[in-house]
Amino acid sequence: MQRRVEEALLKPLTEKEKVRSRFSRARLPPHERRVRVLQATAIIDASGREYVPFAVDVRYGDEWQEDDIVGCAYPQSGALFVKHGDAYRPAGILLGKRADPAPAVCVPGKPPS
Repeated sequence: MQRRVEEALLKPLTEKEKVRSRFSRARLPPHERRVRVLQATAIIDASGREYVPFAVDVRYGDEWQEDDIVGCAYPQSGALFVKHGDAYRPAGILLGKRADPAPAVCVPGKPPS
């Protein structure tokens, strides 16, 4: 899962950040990013699909800042979602794509009774 997040999210994000005006007021890109898979086993969401939560940490100087990006990956479909505000949206939002909130993703479902 870590490799999927690196290939589908971090590499395109790094490429996007390379093309920017040197006069931009946007936050400078980090020196380094790393992916942490937060749980080894998949979790079942409210619709019965499996997902794996992840977090991306960033390093600007000598110190790492945890949870810069928080999200989840669906292994079956390969879909990635990131927390943006108070909702989860498709990860493409970090690459400048428009995306509406995705309902009922990355939220654990009720355990069977």
